[in-house]
Amino acid sequence: MTITSAAPGPVTTDLPRSPADDVGPVGGSPRRTAADVLALVERHDVEIVRFLWVDHNGILRGKGVARDVLPGRLRSGVPLSVGRQAASLLDQAQPVPGFAVMDEVRISADPDTLALLPHAPGSAAMLGDLLTRDGAPWGACPRAFLRDAVAEADQEGYAVVAAFEPEFTLLRDGVPFDDGLTLDNEAFDVTNDYVIALIRALRSAGVAVEQYHPETSPGQHEVTVRPAPALRAADNHVWQRILTRGLARQHGLRATFAPVPLSGLRGNGNHLHVSLWRDGNAFAAPGAGLSDVAHHFIAGVLTHLPALTALLCPSVNSYARLVRGRWAGAYGCYGFDNREAAVRVPSVLGGDESGTTNVEIKPCDGTANPYLALGAVIHAGLDGVRRRLDPGPPLTVDPNTLSDAELRRRGVTVLPGSLAEAVAALERDELLMSVLGSPRRDLYTAIKRADVRDLAAMPESEVYAIHNTRF
Repeated sequence: MTITSAAPGPVTTDLPRSPADDVGPVGGSPRRTAADVLALVERHDVEIVRFLWVDHNGILRGKGVARDVLPGRLRSGVPLSVGRQAASLLDQAQPVPGFAVMDEVRISADPDTLALLPHAPGSAAMLGDLLTRDGAPWGACPRAFLRDAVAEADQEGYAVVAAFEPEFTLLRDGVPFDDGLTLDNEAFDVTNDYVIALIRALRSAGVAVEQYHPETSPGQHEVTVRPAPALRAADNHVWQRILTRGLARQHGLRATFAPVPLSGLRGNGNHLHVSLWRDGNAFAAPGAGLSDVAHHFIAGVLTHLPALTALLCPSVNSYARLVRGRWAGAYGCYGFDNREAAVRVPSVLGGDESGTTNVEIKPCDGTANPYLALGAVIHAGLDGVRRRLDPGPPLTVDPNTLSDAELRRRGVTVLPGSLAEAVAALERDELLMSVLGSPRRDLYTAIKRADVRDLAAMPESEVYAIHNTRF
């Protein structure tokens, strides 16, 4: 059973071509009320509504609210220990100042994000913000971080449009479910029932799918979705994770977004597409080119890229993927359709050059918290726009063919090679540490350092298994 009629935003195939059409001052205006939520819960005989959030390790967590008490919890939120936010990837609380065992926040569910869970009959879910007990945005709420970044763009006169492009691996009994070739027609057949169920579930959740295809590694697949205003784009990605994994279990499979699920497999990316809009696409220029604004934005991203890596590639497993020669974007440069560049400028679609002009941030992977990753990219790009930074010429060759000396001559860097290096780069970046703010920056760096420490003592196979399970 679906709730297409109540999905958050348009779900029909005739969506407005400009993804910025429904952007308000800080990312869109509410379309659904608490009364709408209660009516839908009653209509579809929902017993439990999950109030979900994504923690600073990129793990989706939540509490379930019984429908009999749902009216009150929609008003008050659901209590949550602040100390719970300081959990590492191994679920061990870290001693971070400000995250004591005696304090609480509230999970405040966003009615616009309500959807049924087709793999869990009788259940629905909403995504939430973390608020203080007096109802103010909590200083370490990931969703609030993205809201703040969108508000910064709005102050500059821009709406932010984005889409995450995640790859995932389907496993059965711990091995890839299929061994199809890249774009293999037979791989379509093997996964057809699962993929059709996933696309229908995404549509019912308000997530508009653009295309699907089998990817380069055994069991690897990709479902791409339409661009949307920034906050909705991050929410869409969370829903894609929920439904991809949940429906896989229903089909006797495991879906994982881990950067490298098993030793020897190609990596799963989660490429992030971004554009700014003001009276149309501010990144577009006549003749399918890039505007000055786009170049400044790219320069800002490249300037802060080493630090951004800690938010885009935030797990130990990320660096099994982020290597040169794997199309993972491990080189600090930009290029037109250059799949080794960290910032790729994709080819536009003929007939819709303005609508499809964007930049792709390639290093991002499936362990990233989408609110933190997108928010940080927005802040970095806006820094370039404000300072009118110049990214230099695009890289027009495969960087793997260049010597280290030639890379340096061209100003091409190599991204951090480990989570520890990336966190150190983040701590040196004044802008990103400032916008992350206290206590978020202290929390984030503490749990990432804990992950580096704890996983270093484990066998490699166990590290793969942990990421495979968590993500």
